[in-house]
Amino acid sequence: MPPKLLPIAALILIPAAVLALVFSLLLLGGTPAEANCNPGQDSTVSISDADVPDGEVNGYSGDQLVNAAHILRAGADMGMSVRDQTIGVMTAMGESSLQVLDRGDAVGPDSRGLFQQRDNGAWGSYEDRMDPYVSATSFFEAMIQLHGRDSLEPTMVAHRVQRNADPFHYERYWDDAVAVVEALSGADTGLARGTGGRVCTTTTTTPGTVGPEGWALPADGPITSGYGMRVDPVTGAFTRLHAGLDFQAGGCEGPIWAAQEGTVIDVFTDQHGGWTLDVDHGGVLTRYKHMYANGILVAVGDRVEAGQQIARTGSSGWSTGCHLHFEVHVDGSPVDPRDFLAALGISL
Repeated sequence: MPPKLLPIAALILIPAAVLALVFSLLLLGGTPAEANCNPGQDSTVSISDADVPDGEVNGYSGDQLVNAAHILRAGADMGMSVRDQTIGVMTAMGESSLQVLDRGDAVGPDSRGLFQQRDNGAWGSYEDRMDPYVSATSFFEAMIQLHGRDSLEPTMVAHRVQRNADPFHYERYWDDAVAVVEALSGADTGLARGTGGRVCTTTTTTPGTVGPEGWALPADGPITSGYGMRVDPVTGAFTRLHAGLDFQAGGCEGPIWAAQEGTVIDVFTDQHGGWTLDVDHGGVLTRYKHMYANGILVAVGDRVEAGQQIARTGSSGWSTGCHLHFEVHVDGSPVDPRDFLAALGISL
């Protein structure tokens, strides 16, 4: 097992110049994220076991900072990106306030440690769950299994590992986690504050192509999942109707276009926290799903034109990565969008 960090009481505040030598950002071929984005990165924060600065960072101090350093070192040893490592710190803040708790945070489950890991066999022994380095390693091992995690909001990555009742519970800790990681490492991670619930933001829009019948494709292909019954892609535990088409849509932040002129009649989050936008075309309704809140470019009551960019692709809610889920409803019932658009001269 890796050596423990020295008790923080034995340490003094280290000058910034020394910190730059002790704590370094190891660039493994990547570049820092843009100021307004939190994409996946190839860089890893490496923390020395011997030195943690004294003092306070956004209300966290003493053993809390030592535990944050354990999390960062566990992530570095596994080759996790600085974004992944920061999500680890954010999650532990939301679960235990960066404390190794010898109790659960709720009545019933035998939850322990920094990440409140349960005694269900998945997180190791009691000793493993109470060891900050080992429990952080277990957290990152579970995170690695998440397909497309770099295209998910930080809070949703944490939720997919922890299965919190509120998928946005961790969002409020993102800014503090970024501050702690940067204070410990002495490096600018490039991760933006205020983005625990989203990935990126851009300001440009792109018009779509309108066909001779006045209809447009809602997004770029390819189509990654069709209309019909399918096994649930998130859990694999049940089969249900997939009431639309999934477009790759250029990946995160790709343009989403109104399929026809109409009126925006609803913008809401579904039961899984997935942002949804409905446009009424008179007897026909089109539905667009999985954007982030900041990626919705229209409001209820707006008139839109066919091919107008109305949103940017995201991965909110019940989603495994950035894409557009597109539905067509005729007289209140969903129909296969592929067949519907084909009848209008648009082949997919």
